[in-house]
Formats: sequence, C-alpha cells, structure tokens
Amino acid sequence: MRHTSIPAFSAEQLAATPHLRAVIAETPSRSVLQIERTRSAPQPAPWSLSSVILLVSLWAALFLAASATPSLLDDADATHAQAAQAMLHTGDWVTLHVNGIRYLEKPPLPYWMAAISMRIFGENTFAIHLPLALTILGLALLGYAWGRRAFSERTGFYVALFVLTSAGVFLFTRIFIPDALLSLLLALSLYAALRALDTSTPHPRRWSALMWSSLACAVLTKGLVAIVFLFAAVGLFIILTGERRRWRRLYPFTGLLLFLAIAAPWHILAALRNPPVPMPAGSGFPAHAGWTWFYLYNEHVARFLGTRVPRDYNKLPAALYWALHIVWLFPWSLFAPAAIAVAWRERHRLRESTWRSFTERSVLLLVIFSAIILGFFSLSTNQEYYTFPVYLPLLLLTAAALSHLEQNPSSPRRAIIFAHASLTVLGLAIASALAYGLWTSHHLPFVSDIGSELAHRGVGDYTLSMSHFFDLTGPSFAALRLPAALAAAAFAIGPLAAWILRSRRHPLASTSTIALTAATFLIAAHIALIRFAPMLSSRDFASTIQRLEADHSIAPDSQVLLFGDQAYGSSIPFYLGHHVSLVDGRSTSMLFGSLFPDAPHIFLTSQDLLAQWGHGPRKILFVPLEKRDDVDKLLGPHQILLHETSGKALLTDRPLDR
Repeated sequence: MRHTSIPAFSAEQLAATPHLRAVIAETPSRSVLQIERTRSAPQPAPWSLSSVILLVSLWAALFLAASATPSLLDDADATHAQAAQAMLHTGDWVTLHVNGIRYLEKPPLPYWMAAISMRIFGENTFAIHLPLALTILGLALLGYAWGRRAFSERTGFYVALFVLTSAGVFLFTRIFIPDALLSLLLALSLYAALRALDTSTPHPRRWSALMWSSLACAVLTKGLVAIVFLFAAVGLFIILTGERRRWRRLYPFTGLLLFLAIAAPWHILAALRNPPVPMPAGSGFPAHAGWTWFYLYNEHVARFLGTRVPRDYNKLPAALYWALHIVWLFPWSLFAPAAIAVAWRERHRLRESTWRSFTERSVLLLVIFSAIILGFFSLSTNQEYYTFPVYLPLLLLTAAALSHLEQNPSSPRRAIIFAHASLTVLGLAIASALAYGLWTSHHLPFVSDIGSELAHRGVGDYTLSMSHFFDLTGPSFAALRLPAALAAAAFAIGPLAAWILRSRRHPLASTSTIALTAATFLIAAHIALIRFAPMLSSRDFASTIQRLEADHSIAPDSQVLLFGDQAYGSSIPFYLGHHVSLVDGRSTSMLFGSLFPDAPHIFLTSQDLLAQWGHGPRKILFVPLEKRDDVDKLLGPHQILLHETSGKALLTDRPLDR
C-alpha cells in the first residue's frame, strides 16, 4: 500500500495560517495530522454548467412558462394578490389591506415581492406568480449546492431534479401562498447554520450573518413559527453532536442585532398603526384588540391550539396527514424505502459516528428539522401545504440514498426494484383509468365550461386541493382530452422505460426518465388547471363588467357587489382594480379588519340589498354557485342575468342602457 507523507508544520507556519489558528483554538485536543486533513479536505468542484443549464431549462418549462396562466384563482390566490395590489394603490407597505379592509393575518414580505413585481410587469397574473416561480428556482439551486457539497455531484443534481418535478411543489405554487418562500428561507438558514458550525469553514461570521438574515426574512414571510423551527432544530443538533461550545460560531449577540434590524421595524410599525380598538360584544374577540393581539396571539398561539377566531380552518385526519406526503413528493416518495434501507444498513456506523464529516452532520440536521416540522403540524391545526418546508430536506435525503445505491454496486437493490415496480404498476393503473375516460368520452363534444358538467359531490367540502377531481363526469372529461392523453402516454411509457434502463445499468438515464415522466404529467396538470379556470376563477365576470362599461351598456358608477364571503369571487376586485361591496360577507378574513372604526362601508345585509335593489345607482351582483338558491329566494323575478359560468352568475337590477 502506498503511503503519503504528511508535511510537518513549525509553530511559525501554524501561526501564519489564520484558518489553522482558528481550528487549533476551537479544538485544542486535535493533532496536527487531523488539522492537516481538515485544511486539505477536498473542496467541491465548480458547479457543472451543463447541470445548471438543464435544471434552469426544466424550471423555465414547468414554472416560468406556467406563471401567466390560468387567471388568478378565487380564495387565497386572488385574496393575497389584492393585498399586494393595495400596497401599490395606497402606498401603505406596513398594513395589508384586502378590498379596503385591514388584513392583519400575514407578515408582509411575500406581498412586498409581489408588489414590486407588479410595479415592474404590471398588475397581472404573471407579476403575482413570478416571485413564486423564482422561489422554486432558488430552492432547487440550494438543494443542488447542499447535495453536491454534502454528498456528490449526482446527489446535488438529483435533489434539484426532485424539487422541480415533485407533485406537491408544483401544485402548491399554483396559488399565491407564502409557504414556498418560507421553505427556501428556512432551508437557507439551516444550511448557513451548518456551514457556520463547521470548523472547516474559514469565515463562519459570514455564514452566521446569512443564517440570521434569512431567519429574519422567514419571520417576515410566515411569522414567529420560523424561529421555533430553526432554533429547535439547531439547538437539538448541537446537543446531539456534543459540540455545545460551537454555538459561539453562530455569533448570537451580533446575529440577534442583525435579526432585529431586519425583522423588528415592521412589527413595531404594524403594532403602532393598528392599535387596540373596541370590539363589539359577542364577536368572539376581546373587548379591545388590535394587531398585537390578533397577529401575535390569535394567529400564532390560538391557531396552534385550535382556538383561533374566527374558526375558518380545519385539521386533517392523522392518517390522511401522513399519507398525503406520498402524493406531495410523488414520484420520488416511492424511493423513500431506499433511503430507509440505506439508513438501516448504516445504522451501526451512524450510532458510533462522531458527527465530524459534513455528510453525517447534514443527514442529522435534515432528519431533526423534518421530524420537528412534521411533529409540530401533526399536533397543530394544519393545511395540506403547511409541511412544505420539509419537502427539500426529505428529497435531499432520498436523493442521497438513491445516489449512494447507484454508485455502490454492492448495495442491496431490493428497495430500488420495489420503487420501480410500484411506479410501473401505478403508472399503468393511471394510464388505464385515463384511457378509459378518454374512450368513454370520445363521442362527446368539447365543453369549454367544465364547471357546468361536474357532479359537485363536495368531497372533502372542497377544502382539499384536489377535491374537484372527484367531481369529474363523462361530459366534463371531454374538456380534459389533451391533458388526459398527455398524462396517459407519460405514465404508460415512462415508468416502464425507466425500469428497463435501470436493469441495464443506466441509473442516471433511468432517474432522468422518471423526472421527464413527472414533468410531462405536471404540464398535463397545468393544462387541466387551465380547463378548470372558469370554475376556479371569476376573471370572466370582471371582464364582462369592464366590457359593459366600455360599450356604455352600464354607467361607470354602477355599484358592484359580491354575495357571500369575498373569497367566493376575490379575483373580481383584483381585475377590476377597485373595491366591491359584500352582501352577508362580513366573515373569515374580512371579519376582524371590518371592526376597525375607519373600515370602509362595504358591508350590506341581505335586507339592505333587497331594499336598495332597483333604486339609486345600478347594482351588479356576483353570485357564487353556493349562494344561487339564496339569491333566487331573496330577489325572485327581479333580476336580470348578465353572465353565467360554472353555476356562478352576474345579475343586475334593471335593463342595460342600450
């Protein structure tokens, strides 16, 4: 065996090397040989240009190209877009407003980004969704950087590929919610903390500054829960590694000042500009409440405990909560058994590990972080996308396991075979179901308004992200021929081709084929979402109002009203660019802000509407499907239909002006 000599270092040479001085100061018991190994540890090569170009191209095809369509969806998507739009119209970048009402539920960073995007690109769908698309690009590139440093170039490429082609990552960035940005900022904070705690890092202060600033931005994205997640994960990591003295490398005192400099100003201004005001008896709120109570207590503590006011949220059943992660991380969740198999095989080495290598430390920190978030939201009230921050850590661990199995011929293959068999069987089942739907609907005409052909079974009361797919009927399936055919072809060919390539020892080609299959499916899903847009968005109704105003069929001063909660038609005020009145809509996100004395008078009761109908300025009333029967009973024959789509209607109280 060939031996490599280790050069000796004099005291003067050691003193002249700042990096070695830092290592000696923090680990006085280590030998010079160990110091030399730390100093001369191979650094990752520069990023592979071909890998980056391929990943960016895939991102552009899946996320950037999908940013402009469909139109903003009602409920959260357009509601949050209104909050960003209000910043441009009012110049108030501290207090969020929706339809003119204070919206105190959320911190401002995602809305700042969307507002800046709209200032550049205009008030449109693309400008709202572009920051989301860029966030996913950042998440993929961070996964690439972390994976290649901790494991290998292939692992880095795989994890970025997994992020870009996972079902949940794509699905939950079709709507404007802050969870993707929170995931990026928390992952960046986690990675920066790991680099700062690593004694081989020459400039830990820089990584510490990145950790604290990313954490501050995470707090401005989703709230104080970001502090809980990061500190719990890093604190437990330091305890388990037995390196309690290394917390100094995080520079907590100067770091805390940096954190407060970024995060504190908005919190202080929000509290000052939204002081406590009297609340009506029976509202469910304290006698006096403002931003401090509503945001800090109601939106954090009470939401976790399930006592938030108003109660407009739910909690997934435990079995569904855990099982849905197989869907959100599909198809790569099928390789999770491979990650478990690798961990089981390496259990003895991990148990005896000193947690010195960056690889081992990454694995430990990722596991801790994932366990904390999954455990937290299993106890708290939750939505399907709340666990978005664990997607990157879990995909990184899965990519590392798959890469390890591919690059070690002696590794057991049963877990990979299981994944391919499962994906192939599932793919053929999906392809068969889609083929059956295509065959049974091939004689039916294409219907542009898919909402008019759905069964409306109300599975999950439409609180689940894919509830409307359970409403599909034969006639409605005719509107989905193109995406169904595309998805059927992908699932019929892709999984089997990937398995064949794996069996012929082409692992990279096999994994890339699965990614291509997933990408094709996501494109098909986006086309399907566009087909569902008339039902999920109310932009057509805003366009109808604008068209009637343009051809002078209605006067510009016509009063536009929404019946029910503003979430039913939240895209209408966004595309109209002004506030609308709400009939029986003082509820959910509109409730607390409407109780401030300076709230605009946009709320009417059903009896108010009935008394004003046919009198004064023209009334134009948007009615969601859920409220059609109520409005028919209220107005009777005294209504004129202007437009109808997917069961939603636009009514007026008098004939048009021409």
